[in-house]
Amino acid sequence: MSKKKLTQKRLKEALHYDSDTGVFVWIVALARRIKTGDVAGFPDCGYIKIGIDGEEYKAHRLAWLYVYGYFPENEIDHKDRIRCHNWIKNLREVSHKCNIRNTGNHKDNKSGVKGVCWAKHAKKWLATIGVDNKLKHLGIYKNFDNAVCARLAAEQCLDWSGCDSSSPAFKYVQSARRY
Repeated sequence: MSKKKLTQKRLKEALHYDSDTGVFVWIVALARRIKTGDVAGFPDCGYIKIGIDGEEYKAHRLAWLYVYGYFPENEIDHKDRIRCHNWIKNLREVSHKCNIRNTGNHKDNKSGVKGVCWAKHAKKWLATIGVDNKLKHLGIYKNFDNAVCARLAAEQCLDWSGCDSSSPAFKYVQSARRY
């Protein structure tokens, strides 16, 4: 038996989506435990999942279908990195590479820029980047700004285009340009 593909029309018949809050609400009760007006979905590993017509969907993918009329071919990234924040302005369609790149700094990162850390032994700033599960050294710099620029240049050489808005190096350089 083949699955019936969920359409925007069917989704809008069953659910209302508030694009400012990212919340789905049931318009019709599709099951006994659902009441019209109830908030739809349940938490699953930080994401919100919604069951409709016998299938489970992540709410951020449903939001995309609801607003744009199609399921994205690529991944949906939460710009703020919070999996349950499903308002449409917080979502973007990106490649897998870009999506996995939008992660926070490690707990022990003190520089505020991913891939830039203080190298105690050299008493300088070390710039690195991960490529194909390998750590690539970009150099050791006396100046923090130069280490950040090396990191950003490496990101751009790797063609991580479309990912700049989530890059701590890009954000740092952008904020430094204001002065």
